[in-house]
Amino acid sequence: MASITLFGSTGLIGNEILKLLEKDDYFKNINVISRREIKLKSKKSKLKLIDFSNYDDYLSVIENSDIVLAAIGTTQSKVNFNKKKYVDIDLGIVSKIAKACKEKKVKHFSFVSSAGADIKNKSFYLKLKGQIEQEVKSYKLNSSSVYRPSLLLGKRSESRYGEQLAQFIIPLISFLMPSNYKPIKAIKVAKAMVNESKKYSSGFKIFHYNQILNLN
Repeated sequence: MASITLFGSTGLIGNEILKLLEKDDYFKNINVISRREIKLKSKKSKLKLIDFSNYDDYLSVIENSDIVLAAIGTTQSKVNFNKKKYVDIDLGIVSKIAKACKEKKVKHFSFVSSAGADIKNKSFYLKLKGQIEQEVKSYKLNSSSVYRPSLLLGKRSESRYGEQLAQFIIPLISFLMPSNYKPIKAIKVAKAMVNESKKYSSGFKIFHYNQILNLN
């Protein structure tokens, strides 16, 4: 029986994680972290509203958690193509979560990155994802995992026309793509994160497409 804290429950992967946690008897308490009110279906899920710019709030909600999962992310359009705001959300939030996990001695921390993440990549997005991974790794947590999916398949709460089109076209040609860049269902990533989180295996681990599927 474990207590778990989830960041990003309204996103594509995060929503799938929450549904899995609610049905899994291994988890006795689920702290769902958000900046706004959301409806929860399970009695063991508790909503905790925080100011994502306030580090003390992270420490408070992570207190007594065995496991912390993060499926946090934004898009360029949501921040009006402001790269500073993008970095503040993607890097800033995950960094604060990892730091709080270290301070509160959390047994396991998992977060979502991206296929191709590399601090040396010329792409702003992939370079940032590499920086996030490097930041989390620097905290030397007892057990941490990073998941690198490519295009996510699934129905989002908000409409993204370009992504919807990609979800239709790319699976048709995925057999031509390197395995790490094949599209993957969000539920598959969610299951992998939940299953791996129970193991508390030590060190910093990176999971690509085939490894994610193997955890299902």
